[in-house]
Amino acid sequence: MQDILKVVVLSVVSEIVLFVLTKLMGNKEMSQLSMFDYIIGITIGSIAAEMATALESDYMQPLVAMIVYAIIAIVISLVCTKSLKARRFIYGNSLILMDNGKLYRKNFKTAKLDLNEFLVQCRVNGYFNLSDVKTAILESNGKISFLPKSENRPTTPSDFNMTPSPATINVNLILDGRILYENLKNSGHDEMWLQKQLVSQGFEKPEQIFLATLDNQNNLSFYENNDLENSHDFFE
Repeated sequence: MQDILKVVVLSVVSEIVLFVLTKLMGNKEMSQLSMFDYIIGITIGSIAAEMATALESDYMQPLVAMIVYAIIAIVISLVCTKSLKARRFIYGNSLILMDNGKLYRKNFKTAKLDLNEFLVQCRVNGYFNLSDVKTAILESNGKISFLPKSENRPTTPSDFNMTPSPATINVNLILDGRILYENLKNSGHDEMWLQKQLVSQGFEKPEQIFLATLDNQNNLSFYENNDLENSHDFFE
C-alpha cells in the first residue's frame, strides 16, 4: 500500500514538474514540434515516467535530469534566436517539394517523404488537383505550406474593393447533444428560443443534435447526431 501511495505522489509531482518545464520551454513543445523539440519532449516524458515509478531508487536523479534537459532546450532556443546558422543547423532548412508544375524528387528523398503522403497533405489542405498548386514547401517543423496559383486562389473582397463586416467566431450552443447554457445566455437567447429553433428545423430535442452553432448574424446551424458511416476510400 505504501508503494502504491508513493507512485501516486511521484506521478502527481512529475506531472507538475512537466507542466512547469513545458511552460518555461514554451508552447512549441505541444504543437509544431521540430525534430530537436520532439527528442527533448519524449526524453523528458520518459524520465518523468521513470521518476513516477522510482520506488527503490533516488527520485531526485530523474528530477534533476528533467531540469537539465529543460535548461538545454531553453539555452538552445536562445542561441537559435541569436544565430541564423545555429537555427538552420538545429532546426533544419525548408525544402521546395513542388514549384511551377515540377516535383523535385531529390528533395522528396532528402525529406524522406513518400509521394502518396504528400498527396494526402495536399488533400488535407484543400488541393485535390496538383495543377491548382504553384509551390509546395516542406517547412523545418514538418508542415507543408502551399501557395496556390493566382488564378485558382479564392477571391477576396479586396479584389472587388469591398469592405466586409468584421468576422467573428461562431458560438457553440449544442455540443454532442448537450446545451451549453453559458454560451446560450451570452448569445442573448434562452432555452425556449433554442427549442423553437429546433422544432422549426424538424428536431424534437437537443439530444438529436451533434453540433449547433450561432454566427454574428444570428444564423443558427444544426448538425444532426447520427451513426452513419462512409467507409469508401477514394484514394487507395
